[in-house]
Amino acid sequence: MDRNRKWVPGFGAVLFIFMSHMTSALEVPLDPKVLEGLPQPPTITVQSPKFYVFDPRDNIVIHCEAKGKPQPRFSWTRNGTHFDVEKDPNVLIMPGVGTLVIEIRGEMSETYEGTYQCIAHNEHGTALSNNIVVRQSRSPLWSKERNVAIVVQMGFSLVLQCRPPAGLPPPVIFWMDSTFRRLTQDKRISQALNGDLYISNTLPEDTRNDYICFARFPSTQTIQQKQPVSVTVLESNPEGERPPGFMTPLGATSTKMVLRGDTLNLECIAEGLPTPDITWQKEGGELPSSRTSINNFQKLLKISDVSEADAGDYRCTASNSLGSAHHIIKVTVKAAPFWISAPRNLILAPNETGMLTCRVGGEPKPQIEWFINGAPLANAPMDISRKVDSDTVIFSNVQSGSSAVYQCNASNEFGYLMANAFVSVLAEPPRVLTPSNYEYQVISNNPALLHCASFGSPIPTITWFKDSHTSINNDDSYVIHENGTLEILVAQPLNSGKYTCIATNNLGIKENHVYLRVKEPTRIIKQPEYREVQKGMSTGFECTVKHDSSLVPTMTWLKDNRELPDDKRFKVTKDGLTIKDVTDKDEGTYTCIVNTTLDQDSASAVLSIVEATPTPAIVYEQPDPPTDLELTDQAERSVQLTWTPGDEHNSPTQKFLIQYEDLLHEPRVWNNLTEVPGTSTTVQLHLSPYVYYSFRVLAMNQVGYSQPSQPSHQYRTNPAAPDVNPSDVQAVGTEPGNLVISWTPLTGFQSNGPGLEYRVQWKQKDADEGWSSQKVANVSHFIVSGTPIYVPYEIKVQALNDYGSGPEPEPVTGFSGEGLPLSAPDNVHVTVHNGTLAEVHWEPVSLPSVQGKLQGYKVYYYRKRGLHEEEQEAHQLEENVLSFSGNRSEGRLPGLQPYSVYNLFIRVLNNKGEGPPSPGKTFETPEGVPGPPSFLNAVNPSLDTLTLEWGPPLNNNGRLAGYTLKYQPVNTTSELGPVKVMTFQANETTTTLGNLNASMLYRFNLSARTIKGSGPIIVQEAFTAMDTAVPSRQVDIATQGWFIGLMCAIALLILVLLIVCFIKRNKGGKYPVKEKEDAHQDPEIQPMKEDDGTFGEYRSMESDTEDHKPLKGSRTPSNGTVRRDESDDSLVDYGEGGDGQFNEDGSFIGQYSGKKEKDTHEGNESSEAPSPVNAMNSFV
Repeated sequence: MDRNRKWVPGFGAVLFIFMSHMTSALEVPLDPKVLEGLPQPPTITVQSPKFYVFDPRDNIVIHCEAKGKPQPRFSWTRNGTHFDVEKDPNVLIMPGVGTLVIEIRGEMSETYEGTYQCIAHNEHGTALSNNIVVRQSRSPLWSKERNVAIVVQMGFSLVLQCRPPAGLPPPVIFWMDSTFRRLTQDKRISQALNGDLYISNTLPEDTRNDYICFARFPSTQTIQQKQPVSVTVLESNPEGERPPGFMTPLGATSTKMVLRGDTLNLECIAEGLPTPDITWQKEGGELPSSRTSINNFQKLLKISDVSEADAGDYRCTASNSLGSAHHIIKVTVKAAPFWISAPRNLILAPNETGMLTCRVGGEPKPQIEWFINGAPLANAPMDISRKVDSDTVIFSNVQSGSSAVYQCNASNEFGYLMANAFVSVLAEPPRVLTPSNYEYQVISNNPALLHCASFGSPIPTITWFKDSHTSINNDDSYVIHENGTLEILVAQPLNSGKYTCIATNNLGIKENHVYLRVKEPTRIIKQPEYREVQKGMSTGFECTVKHDSSLVPTMTWLKDNRELPDDKRFKVTKDGLTIKDVTDKDEGTYTCIVNTTLDQDSASAVLSIVEATPTPAIVYEQPDPPTDLELTDQAERSVQLTWTPGDEHNSPTQKFLIQYEDLLHEPRVWNNLTEVPGTSTTVQLHLSPYVYYSFRVLAMNQVGYSQPSQPSHQYRTNPAAPDVNPSDVQAVGTEPGNLVISWTPLTGFQSNGPGLEYRVQWKQKDADEGWSSQKVANVSHFIVSGTPIYVPYEIKVQALNDYGSGPEPEPVTGFSGEGLPLSAPDNVHVTVHNGTLAEVHWEPVSLPSVQGKLQGYKVYYYRKRGLHEEEQEAHQLEENVLSFSGNRSEGRLPGLQPYSVYNLFIRVLNNKGEGPPSPGKTFETPEGVPGPPSFLNAVNPSLDTLTLEWGPPLNNNGRLAGYTLKYQPVNTTSELGPVKVMTFQANETTTTLGNLNASMLYRFNLSARTIKGSGPIIVQEAFTAMDTAVPSRQVDIATQGWFIGLMCAIALLILVLLIVCFIKRNKGGKYPVKEKEDAHQDPEIQPMKEDDGTFGEYRSMESDTEDHKPLKGSRTPSNGTVRRDESDDSLVDYGEGGDGQFNEDGSFIGQYSGKKEKDTHEGNESSEAPSPVNAMNSFV
């Protein structure tokens, strides 16, 4: 369907009848019984949608209903020509209405597609429906195509196209696999608006042979599927990481047009590795948060209910860790025609003047054409009483018989609107439709509505009279509404009486009489009270009612908000309730409700059941409300109020609280007015003008406040000039050239009279010109335009009403709107204190050039390059900003980098913004100490050497002079040894250290230096090489597996030796060690002596002269002596010597002697064997 086609009767695409305004126009007939016979042109009331898609399995039903007098006749057109319904047996028009029903049979459905239009006609005109486009729903099959298997390298992007067949309506697209499970989508894999599947970067898990695109056609409820697509992702030679790029839309910019009121869909899908993230923003504006949603993993921006303000440039940004890409979508907003004011039905009397108005908006501007009874108005016969002026048809001096239905058509390239509006020329004298002599009843102090519904042509004018002679006009007590209803705002007994409404037009006059009866309110004057009763006793509640004599009250009692139990013990009387022989079940809250046909009142009390007690306790309750309120000594601003106190209930009244209700300004809201002591029963009340007062009194004792008394009679004070002026007067400029004057308006209570308004006065302070003045309505602000920028003004706001002005107000000072500063600071110079701190000075700008309130200065500075860098090598760093508040002329710049070139400029700041920048100023920072070396590594360790390698500092902060290395050993208890210091040239970055101890941990401290000194150190620790396995000093050796195994082997060997010694001893002989050693020449138990490389000597067990010779196969102990003690064949000699040890292979190498003592010849020269035990002891 072509949505741009223009509407003409019988042709076009879509028409839209806008009927919403018709409800407020005069309808004919209003009441069939009263106005029977009055003519009315046709009006379409029901019609089908403008675009109708039917299911070929169902009948076609095109709705059309209309009203009119006489009843309209219906006909139809199809494709612009008359549709003869009677000649087609499959078509009929439903009786009484114009609805068209087409019965579908077999393959005939397509023959009934087309554009239909309903025509409703009677003798007074012709109305047209929309052009209703009727189409059969379609779900075509997918065209046959051969899918080629897709092979893609891992990391590359991929697009799987769907391209579904065009259906009516369009299908819904989704992707599934062969098991009918939806494919998981995320920010890497997602479906575009056109149904294609986009993969930003492929992964091995994307390999599958069942990517299937499905299309669901909603009208026919069918689903079509495309042939599966096979995708293989190759893992060899994968694509590397890359910055984002857009898969759709392509290029740097694209365009999008959207119609006003539609939903704007903007889509950006990007590829890249890692998967990019998408963000959206509107250039030069904000996204409308209430109408904006971002869907499809941030790739789809939707703005609903588009307006002209949504036009502009939208930027989508795709970013990952390697960079970002941008795309600009230029959005333009057009508009199909939309109603500003649709034409409304018009009823005119002969010789009257009226007009039909058809006002529409749209972009481009719509063209407006008028039709009469479905035919172009330009082709209609000339009528001097009718004039067409663009969007308006003006009627003058119309005559009977010129009724017709007019159609307004507004169209542009994006669509059109059409509306029917009839013009009916009637000459009817007034008729009053409200029943005559009807009596209205209302309770006093409530509003009363007296109706006077009428009809006539011309429309009658309604006037009201009371008691047939007093004319009623709109004032403080009465309101006459447009429909003729008379409202009495606060009905009083004196308003009772006869009221006459008169309907008048130039054809006659008609009057009607109604009556108003203002009744006294129904009130419970003696309320039920709290009762505490012993079981088995009788009790009762009072409920005395005062009511209007013409009303019959009905009293109802409830217990706990439910009906009374069906029990003869409960008896309802005229003035209360009696309960006999009370039980525990009777306890509860009892409520007396008194109803009349106009109002009701209620009161409640609690019944408590107690056991019998010898002495009843004193009951303290809240006092009863005061009664008999009376107003005396009435004056302009005061009145005397008196009352009668209620029962105090065993607690004296402490005070009375007087409250008032302002029935004019705040009805049904009670405000505290004053308090008086509990001994008083009268008070002189000070009042405000123009208030409709009603008073009530509450009594208070130690229990609390009573219920409020019944309100007093209404007392009205006369209007007067205001006593006060508005508060919180302020004057602030929001834009250059304006001054916004604001204040807190007076309340209705403070207004003192009708017609409240304000006199706003202003003048430039200290200027010779006089006061400017403007009266404004009851608002809270006023804007003065065309003011100079940021100058002081004096302001006064004075309250006025119809009775005069308030007191003369005191002036308030404020400033007009600020502008941006005009000048920049001069004479900028920089003093550099050291490599990291500089001080900037400037000459402040003149205060007039600030054009506002001076907030301070902003210093912008950035590092251009290091002094050791060439211009082409420089990399500009991030700009720094420092703010200095107030009228400053200097500031400090901390955190600078030494040996660098900086540039700065300064701007002045006010509330509006920043001024122009000062000329750029370049300065240099001196050398400083360098940063730490970039790294320090220890490599190639040997027994006594280590090689150190290091890198230069990342920030030299000057000319690098060299390096300082300090190192020292660290023992097993983390104690530091002596420090050695070495220096190196700037070009040296490695050194080899010699003469180090083996198996020793060293700590190295390295720093770089310039002429300013050494910078921070970098610390590294490293071990020299070990000749045996030396555990790290951080490891607990007792927990090591090898050590536990060794200890177990030693224990087992000792046990074996003990058993052998025990067996030898039982045989009765000595244990000649030398013989045993000679007999078993095992080389493994004859280790070489560590100190001198000689073999250990054997000690003979028979020779006393060889006590100081070491045993063969043993090592000399650390104290250098081996001493024999007492018996040679003691078991201690073989297994429990204090220095006995094992070799690493588990063999026993300890002495075979007993106790030891120091030998004067050997001393301490011999060392311990490097056994695992000794190694462990070195960590203790």
